[in-house]
Amino acid sequence: MSPSAALPATAVVAPLAPADEAMLDSLQRDAFDYFVHHTNRHNGLVADTSRPGSHASIAVVGFALSAYPVGVERGWMTRADALRRSLSALRFFRDSDQSGTPESTGYKGFYFHFLHMDSGARAWRCEVSLIDTALLLAGMLTAAAYFSAATADEAELRSLADTLYHRADWGWAQPDGAAVVHGWKPGSGFLKHGWEGYSEALLLYALGLGSPTHPLTAASFPAWTSTYQWENLYGIDHLFAGPLFIHQLSHAWIDFRGIRDRFMREKRCDYFENSRRATYVQREYAIHNPRRFAGYDESCWGLSAGDGPRTPRQRVAGRRQSFYGYAARGVPWGPDDGTISGPSVLSSLVFAPEIVLPAVRRMLAREPGRAGRTARASGFNDTVRLTAPAAGAGPARWISEGSFGLDQGMIVLMLENFRSGLLWRLLRASVPIRKGLHRAGFRGGWLADDKQ
Repeated sequence: MSPSAALPATAVVAPLAPADEAMLDSLQRDAFDYFVHHTNRHNGLVADTSRPGSHASIAVVGFALSAYPVGVERGWMTRADALRRSLSALRFFRDSDQSGTPESTGYKGFYFHFLHMDSGARAWRCEVSLIDTALLLAGMLTAAAYFSAATADEAELRSLADTLYHRADWGWAQPDGAAVVHGWKPGSGFLKHGWEGYSEALLLYALGLGSPTHPLTAASFPAWTSTYQWENLYGIDHLFAGPLFIHQLSHAWIDFRGIRDRFMREKRCDYFENSRRATYVQREYAIHNPRRFAGYDESCWGLSAGDGPRTPRQRVAGRRQSFYGYAARGVPWGPDDGTISGPSVLSSLVFAPEIVLPAVRRMLAREPGRAGRTARASGFNDTVRLTAPAAGAGPARWISEGSFGLDQGMIVLMLENFRSGLLWRLLRASVPIRKGLHRAGFRGGWLADDKQ
């Protein structure tokens, strides 16, 4: 079956009803406030979660740096406050310990995944993370694109962003000269896995290839795309990845509409259209509901990475069902424990508003006591089951405790791309992004006027 037989053609989005516009504005503002309340103003670091004692996540700092311009444009934060917060973060990373010791902040221009909120030193014996550094650098480039005024502070911010981007030694992260490794740890060296197969690393490769100082080799992107899986699921052809976030993360910064690499040219598709198809695959999975969870249907869907219940195994639809806590859930081959990721549904809005808006309205309606003021964005995560839980196993419905910065950042950025395209406009003018996409083989669309 051709893709057109399973889902409608892309249509021009009609103006939103006032009630929907107000709903999205409230949800986006609610998500933005995460960065207002969970940031260390002295060093710009942002907590991974709202739970007490959370360490900072460098990826969440990248989302914060990208969200601040949204806040300014929406009137939720002054430009001066956004600039101060951004400068604090960039100055901290400029001055941070790059020795690669177990107590440092990073190595070779990359950073440990989690840092202590106050000192900025490595936390939890974590790895130097290539993908999380890429998200941080994307935030820095966004801030540099937005703060373009000829003032001393804004000029300093642009200079800092250049310095920090240029410092990253991408070639070091290619020990075999091809695919980029996931990370590195003091004492044990590179992690054994590389970024191969379709994933959120599309942004990582664009940034690494665009570096004017220590770029990835030309062999890196083909090594990654050579392991792609093109699948037909529910009559829909698309580049496969199970969790929704993979189809969204790079799109928070890069406008993939109408630009194609070699792989997508051969498929007569682009990554934006692919994400639209993947969104429909998610809904089709819920309609088919192979694991027979109560509530899954055309308006209740969305499996992605996120929090989940840590309850004992229970009988659901005649089988013993395990629950996974924090996990990357996906379709159609799982894992699936009945946990719907509300933030991932919201972040799909730009791809398929015709199916996302009904799902969001239903999620809000399900939240008791919240219908009049909209739900806290992170409170969308819940579990639905076919049968009541076993005695003593806890409530039939579960809602995540606290908020996750990655979820909140995705909501802010993806809703803004749907509403105004702000992040896409800023990064379309970024020289590193354009250069990296060209080196990866992207052509056409808004890249067509570049001379290479």
